[in-house]
Amino acid sequence: MPPTDRLQAMTMHALARFTVRYGADLRFAGRDLPRPRVVRTPTRHGVVRSFVYGSADAGGVAHVHFHGGAWLMRYPQMDDWWCRYLAATTGAEIWNVDFRTGPYVTYPVAQEQSHDVAAAVAGQRRAVSIGGFSSGGGIAASVALQARDLGSFAPRLQVLGVPALDLASDLPTGAGMISPSLRALVRRVYFPDPATRSEPYASPLLAPDLSGLPPAVVLTGERDTLRRDGEAYARRLEDAGVPVVYDMTPGVDHYFLTEDPGRARTTMAMIAHQISAHLAPVDSH
Repeated sequence: MPPTDRLQAMTMHALARFTVRYGADLRFAGRDLPRPRVVRTPTRHGVVRSFVYGSADAGGVAHVHFHGGAWLMRYPQMDDWWCRYLAATTGAEIWNVDFRTGPYVTYPVAQEQSHDVAAAVAGQRRAVSIGGFSSGGGIAASVALQARDLGSFAPRLQVLGVPALDLASDLPTGAGMISPSLRALVRRVYFPDPATRSEPYASPLLAPDLSGLPPAVVLTGERDTLRRDGEAYARRLEDAGVPVVYDMTPGVDHYFLTEDPGRARTTMAMIAHQISAHLAPVDSH
């Protein structure tokens, strides 16, 4: 890794808590919840913390969330507002996973840590869903693939918000928030081996087979350079027989909820409804 790349990634990593500012206008519910408790889970790559919202006996169901940050920002608190909202509106226990990121680790550490935490949560719960935003959406898709391939657990739902799903391809040029230069930095720092960038757990969109995956909610922004990832993945999931709810927010870039807080109320309520519905007991009759 070039020293300049490492320094830039270290700076992004260290300053995330000061530079990532979104969601302040989206605290529609859950503000009065207590501070999340910290739970530590052993994984293939060491012990991983999670910040857990809601009651441990929340009907035996949980949603495991993976934050964004381009695999370079280790700051799960960026999605505190989202986890509080889901804890308040779904009644599920919400796990916000503090997986490791670049430049201190490289692929597949974050993906495998995230899978291992979700599998551990699933081993103690009646039903589990998974989800994430941006790179976290890519991780959620990766976790779903890993769970299917390993037979480790069966998520009831995957929520993929503005997901990064193809690290092998170049981004379209333009003025979007997720730029080709950022993509190049992520590749060099977290995916330094070009041969791994097209692996299914790195780039779920390139997985040869998407059958047998859990139902999905796929969310994109009209002006987001990652929109094509979400659209293409939704189509491939549907072609593989996987139920999909696809929702595109008009006129927005990557911060698809923050940029239109009015519409965000509808989008967030829809996601909460989908999580609640898929975590509900399955009628065996």
